[in-house]
Order: sequence, then structure tokens, then C-alpha cells
Amino acid sequence: MMMEERTMKKHILSLAILLAAGGYAFGQTVYLSEIKVTNREVTKTADRQANVSMELNLDELDMKRQHSLRLTPVILSADGSQEAELPPVVINGKVRDRVQQRVETLDHVRLNPDAIAVVRRKNGSEQTVEYTASIPFKRWMIGGNIQLRGQVIGCALCNEGGETATTGDIFPPMNPTYYKPFIAPKEEVVKRRSETRAAHIQFRQDSHRIDPNYLNNRSELDSVHHSIEVVKDNDDLTITGIYVTGYASPEGKFDYNMNLSERRAKAFTEYVKKDMENIDPAIYHVAWKGEDWEGLRREVEKRPQLLKQNEVLDIIDNCGGDKDACEEQLKALVPPEIYQRLLNEMYPPVRRNEYRVEYNVRHFTIEEGRKMIQSRPDLMSVSEIQQVADSYGKGTPEYTECLLAGVKGHPTDVTALNNAALALIEANRAAEAAEMLERAPQDGTLQNMLGAAYSSMGETAKAEAAFRRAAEAGYTQASDNLNQLLRYNEYMAE
Repeated sequence: MMMEERTMKKHILSLAILLAAGGYAFGQTVYLSEIKVTNREVTKTADRQANVSMELNLDELDMKRQHSLRLTPVILSADGSQEAELPPVVINGKVRDRVQQRVETLDHVRLNPDAIAVVRRKNGSEQTVEYTASIPFKRWMIGGNIQLRGQVIGCALCNEGGETATTGDIFPPMNPTYYKPFIAPKEEVVKRRSETRAAHIQFRQDSHRIDPNYLNNRSELDSVHHSIEVVKDNDDLTITGIYVTGYASPEGKFDYNMNLSERRAKAFTEYVKKDMENIDPAIYHVAWKGEDWEGLRREVEKRPQLLKQNEVLDIIDNCGGDKDACEEQLKALVPPEIYQRLLNEMYPPVRRNEYRVEYNVRHFTIEEGRKMIQSRPDLMSVSEIQQVADSYGKGTPEYTECLLAGVKGHPTDVTALNNAALALIEANRAAEAAEMLERAPQDGTLQNMLGAAYSSMGETAKAEAAFRRAAEAGYTQASDNLNQLLRYNEYMAE
């Protein structure tokens, strides 16, 4: 340490003696206004360096002989909170340059080891300094600027003061504009709707007669009556068809169960006809499916605690055409409690009649739609919902909430989902849009919108995956969105 201090004092003393003949120091001097910055270029290199190149034109610079100007380019963030210095350029007056060279020669040192260039200014002559330097790129540099900071050293290393000049902005912010269009809904000329329910009517053994007083039948039949009555008594709706399908459980012979499901489906239909006498009998349609092995599989999957569940599912999946043989395999499972659980818990739910009520819905005015959208958006067309939303004005909270209500009424409709997600993104609610689209059908249009939602959230990896899925599904514009995203990711990468 003592050696370094003696060396520094020696340098100062040498400079003081050599500059003594150069005159006294002047007040703070302004030099940056006399330096022209031309051909400035700031680029990001392949190895993610911020490369700065420019020409410093000194033609108009009138440098005092004993002065040294240390010129440091500085990259400054847009908000001024972060900065990074680049290597400086040192410009010496005539006496200063001679002094520095002599000190470096005599003492075998470099006085400006960090400088990218040290030049002597020849006043009155044309002179240009070529500057090129790189530092690691940082994301905060985007939208920032480059300043030149000048520090003047006068006689005996006394500080003559500093000044700053801005050379302009760098790395303009990149804001990808993704293709995420609004889809104009198509009007439904006839608004067809349907509701499907299951009726679990209990029958006595080998019987197909419906007894309202047997077990829980009264409650089940009342539910059927009510569900049809609600549609029938709604003046906005016109019933166009009631479809009944009978199913049986696997116990017993396959052919017998097919006939049994037929008899029970027909009995159920006739009972409903009598109970709903003011409905045209011609709109009833009856079908039967016999043993419902697919329904049985769903019931088994619901019970992970069932012993040998995988073995039961394997028997069902590999049943083939001989259903009676499959039933025997289930009976033969050990322990016998497995089959008893099937018989007592999983067979009853598949013995049922499913009924579907189809109906047409009249069209609504905008005023009617404003009321209807809160209670039964499913009875409105997607086009009617859009018209109600538009009546509040795009971008209003009511606009967005109408489209979200439309999704509740049409949870798988691509147009409804797309437009509701777009409204959420534009309302800075991209996280809600993403959550909604994650549950939506795997459609190319919706995957593209999901990519846009993820991008708005800054989830670039998820956005990339969604755009890729959309492109693979045949949504051609998603490829352009993906390319934009990849360019953005590279632009932002440190």
C-alpha cells in the first residue's frame, strides 16, 4: 500500500511540474457541445452483448492544452434506476498528452488502462474517433438511452467538472401484435335446444310395470313430470320431440335384458304420455340398448377402493361379443364380495331410462335478452348474446360480463369462448381468459387465443406451447404469432 501511495504521489508531482509552464487552470469548461456523435448504432449480438458503435467527430472541439477529457458512454434505463458504463475515450490537449506520455514512459505505467482509446486533440484540424464496445445485454436496457459523460481534468490533476449529453434512445420496446380476432357470431335461424336426464325407475323382479308407490318411484316420476312441465309451460319454447332410451344392467342373460330394456322403456313412455296428456303423442320416440357395459365401466371407475378394480375394468374392456361370458367372469372373482358390490352398488345406476326433451326457442329482442341473459343464457343464441353485449358498448364492464354469461350458456361454443376471452384480455384480465380457455375444447382457434392470453401474462413458455398446438391443429395464423413470440423471446433474452 505504501508503495502504491508513493507511486501515485510521484505521478501527481511529475504532472504538476510539467504543467507549471502551461498556465493557470480556468473555470469549468464545456466540451460536449463541440463534439458531434455520428453513425451511432446499438445492436444486440448473437452472443447477447449490447454492442455500441459510433463516430466522435472532434472537428469543432477546441481543447485547452492542459486539459484531459474523459468521455464515458453510459447505458441508462428508461426510468433512470439502472445504468452500465462502457469503456471511456480520453481526449487530451497538447500539453496534457505530452505529460501523460512522458509519465507513462518514465514510470512504465498506463494512466488510462480502461480507456478504449487515448487521443491528442489537434485544434483546428479534422479529427474523428471510431468507437466500438460491447457489454452484456440486460433486459432493463430496452427503451433506455445512451449518455456521454465528460469529466475534465486540468492542471495538477485538479477536477475541472463534469457534463452530460444524451445521444438518443436504444433498443425500442418490442410489442408483438398477435392475431387474435373477434369472431362474428352466426345467427341461428332455428334455435334448437335439448335437455337430457335419467329416470331410475324401480321395477319388481321380472316386471316392466311402473308402480308409482314402489320404493322411490314417486319422487323419480315427479322429477320427470316437473322437468317436462317446465319446458311445456314456457311460452318461449316449443317441444319438438321427447326421446326415451332404455338400459339394463348385466345380471341375467343378454337377450333377456335386451327385451327387458325394451319393455321398460315403452312402459315408461306410456306412463309419461298419460301424465302429460296435452302433449302430442307423435313427438315421443322410444329406443332400447339392453345391457349398458359402458355405463357400468363409469360406475366402477368412480370407486377406486373396489377390490381388484383394475381386473374388473380389464374384464369389461375385453368383453368382446359374448356378454354372458363376461358376466360369468365377474361372478367368478375372488373374493365373492367383489361381485356383491357390483350387484348392489354399480348395477342399479345403469338400470335406467334416459329421456331427452328437444325444443325450439323463439328469438328475443335486445331488451328481452338483457333480462334473459342473467337467468337462461342457454336459451339465447350466441348472436343474440353478442347483440346484448354490444348494446352496453365494447370495453364496458357490462360488455364483458354479458359475454361471460354467454359462455355459461354455451360452454363448448368456439365463438362464444373466443370472444369472451378476447374481451377479458382487452380488459387486462388475461389470467381469467387463460383459466377459462384451459377448460375449453382443444380447438385451434381457442388455443391461439390461449397463447395470446399467456403472452399478456408474461407466460412466454406457455404461450409458445399454445401457439404450437394451434398451428398443429391447422390454425394458420398461429404460426405467425409463434414466430413473433420467438423473435420477442430472443429480443428480451439476456
